[in-house]
Amino acid sequence: MLELKVLGDHDHAEAEVPQGGCSSGSCGSTDDQLNHLPESIRQRVYNHPCYSEQAHHHFARMHVAVAPACNIQCNYCNRKYDCANESRPGVVSELLTPKQAVKKTIAVAANIPQMTVLGIAGPGDPLANPVRTFSTFRMLTEQAPDIKLCVSTNGLSLPDYADELTKHNIDHVTITINCVDPEVGAKIYPWVFWENERIRGVEGAKILIERQQRGLEMLVERDILVKVNSVMLPGINDHHLAEVSRIVKSKGAFLHNVMPLIAEPEHGTYFGLMEQRGPTPKELQDLQDECSGDMNMMRHCRQCRADAVGLLGEDRGAEFTMDKIEAMEIDYEAAMVKRKRVHDAINAELAKDNAQPANANADQMIPAGTRPVLMAIASQGGGLVNQHFGHAKEFLVYEASSEGVRFISHRKTDLYCTGGDTCGDGDSLLGGIIKSLEGCEAVLCSKIGYEPWETLENAGIIPNGEHAMERIEDAVWAVYVEMYQNGKLTEQSSSLTA
Repeated sequence: MLELKVLGDHDHAEAEVPQGGCSSGSCGSTDDQLNHLPESIRQRVYNHPCYSEQAHHHFARMHVAVAPACNIQCNYCNRKYDCANESRPGVVSELLTPKQAVKKTIAVAANIPQMTVLGIAGPGDPLANPVRTFSTFRMLTEQAPDIKLCVSTNGLSLPDYADELTKHNIDHVTITINCVDPEVGAKIYPWVFWENERIRGVEGAKILIERQQRGLEMLVERDILVKVNSVMLPGINDHHLAEVSRIVKSKGAFLHNVMPLIAEPEHGTYFGLMEQRGPTPKELQDLQDECSGDMNMMRHCRQCRADAVGLLGEDRGAEFTMDKIEAMEIDYEAAMVKRKRVHDAINAELAKDNAQPANANADQMIPAGTRPVLMAIASQGGGLVNQHFGHAKEFLVYEASSEGVRFISHRKTDLYCTGGDTCGDGDSLLGGIIKSLEGCEAVLCSKIGYEPWETLENAGIIPNGEHAMERIEDAVWAVYVEMYQNGKLTEQSSSLTA
């Protein structure tokens, strides 16, 4: 079956839900922290690709664009309703009615059985469009009861709808909280629309912050898992987000997702036009590490479009435009049988992974204090090293240290091979890929050509195709041990000192 290819060729028996559902470093926390979670919470997290780093290798999500209006203005946002080219929040190819959204959800769930989660995240704010949002949720609860329902909001209207959210069995909510200081907020939000009035500057930011915090408290009181998104804005809130993390944790938020600013001038955002820079990968990692002292951290976010479809890191939305869906014949009852079979197979695979040591080579100890190494992984899912270097549109970045292996981030890059004989564009394209891998000392992939191999080596990055189809954590640890045994961890590599 096509949908099971990433799982390997094992015989898959029906299995219990994995206890915790996360490997080392997933969900931004350690295994010990996850093992102490109540069973009811672990059940809600293990197959949610946004709440579990391990789950995002196996389970898919989708967003439906039913909420066009927004009640605040963010300096990093520019909503586009008919765009197929940009990959960022606030962008969609087509707006949907609630009935269209339900039809699309059922079509996607039938054709992508790994899909477990349906979210409404825009392109405006779902709670600024309550009729459209809750009509969609109401119909989905009736017609597709096996799909988790989520909502992402700026929080301004959240206190008004906390009880309504519980009526629709929504137990995952994301709130974007970029500050807890109105002076900082005034630099991010030009205005909020509150009680039929546009309120600007510090006063508007103060109202938004108070409503966000009250909404967070109300959700936690109702046993809803809350993920907090924060956009890192160098020079504006970067030194403030650790305080945000501390406060939202104290109020019961489950997960914190610190994301880099996306602000290219062509996107037309205020920050983009004003040339506000985003953080470097190292700046982002340092801040995430600082915040992780207080919170479980999400590091695998892809800052999805408001109509994203598929696994995190891929977008299959073009396969499910409304004109294509109208031509589909779907038997959802039959599809639910197939979905259960696929989910059982994934659960069996996860249970098998979780029964194994965190690293297959864990018996090969590395002395404490040995410097950590970042490695880039080409993967097309399943938690495996299973993609050709030239086919990668992004690389997963893992850190190996004497304490083990942990996921750090993803790095988007240009596609090196575009088919036929058109692999690469000489030094220019490879140079861009190498720049995107700044700080990484090795690249692990299933295969790699001679030219990129040589270019990576010259840049001080070790190409490695020896661990194809292995678990990423095992492969990273094996390469790290080999680097240690060969004496390569006693000095900084050229890729770090260049």
